[in-house]
Amino acid sequence: MNSGVPATLAVRRVTFFGRHGGEVNSSAFSPDGQMLLTGSEDGCVYGWETRSGQLLWRLGGHTGPVKFCRFSPDGHLFASASCDCTVRLWDVARAKCLRVLKGHQRSVETVSFSPDSRQLASGGWDKRVMLWEVQSGQMLRLLVGHRDSVQSSDFSPTVNCLATGSWDSTIRIWDLRTGTPAVSHQALEGHSGNISCLCYSASGLLASGSWDKTIHIWKPTTSSLLIQLKGHVTWVKSIAFSPDELWLASAGYSRMVKVWDCNTGKCLETLKGVLDVAHTCAFTPDGKILVSGAADQTRRRISRTTKSPSDPQT
Repeated sequence: MNSGVPATLAVRRVTFFGRHGGEVNSSAFSPDGQMLLTGSEDGCVYGWETRSGQLLWRLGGHTGPVKFCRFSPDGHLFASASCDCTVRLWDVARAKCLRVLKGHQRSVETVSFSPDSRQLASGGWDKRVMLWEVQSGQMLRLLVGHRDSVQSSDFSPTVNCLATGSWDSTIRIWDLRTGTPAVSHQALEGHSGNISCLCYSASGLLASGSWDKTIHIWKPTTSSLLIQLKGHVTWVKSIAFSPDELWLASAGYSRMVKVWDCNTGKCLETLKGVLDVAHTCAFTPDGKILVSGAADQTRRRISRTTKSPSDPQT
């Protein structure tokens, strides 16, 4: 855990992005923080200019709700997962779909890029995890082991591992370094409900959110649970580490987003009052802006945050 000076938090400004035609299921910032990506129940992916809130594009193509979206670490691509059983890979510069990845038999709930942007993982209601080559769109591996729907995934930033969370209440850490089809894995158990979201920190800690209303922060290399966060009154829908690992933001299936101190487990702030059900949350790469997506179809909320009084004004 980060042992730096305790952070302070202040909400400076709230901005709404209001042109979605359905609930906002997912949000992601580009690596440079200049663009915000949102996926909606209306089947479209939206691109926004972060500072101004200007809509840059609205991309159709999926024939079902967009459940998840994410930028590649190099910032050149983004991926979207949909109830239409497909994953779409998009070119950021041209706002154009490059290829459609087909193979899942039911709704695709999660996508994740590898740290080098060369591979993509997807998982969904068919209980399977698929590993794809980004350049060719070919499926490289099929990872089987979960006993229920795969709802979340994230690649480790420090080793060649993939974490997946399932409605079987387990987290699996897949070791992708082996060249054989049989990929070894370890299971992290401790939640008493479905695993709804996963997120790695920059140093390799793993946070998991669950239907049991708790968040766990793990050290995957030792399979140890470091801290448990309690306070949500409904299931946890989305989680995000701040870049310095001092904070963890969480969106519950309620009208609130919480910000936690990762070292103490204390809830620093509960953001509520202007949102409908909060579906998603994400920090900008500099940690100064937290965005949350709501189910009222019309709102996006950006909360500006400060780490200390010495930080420059933005």
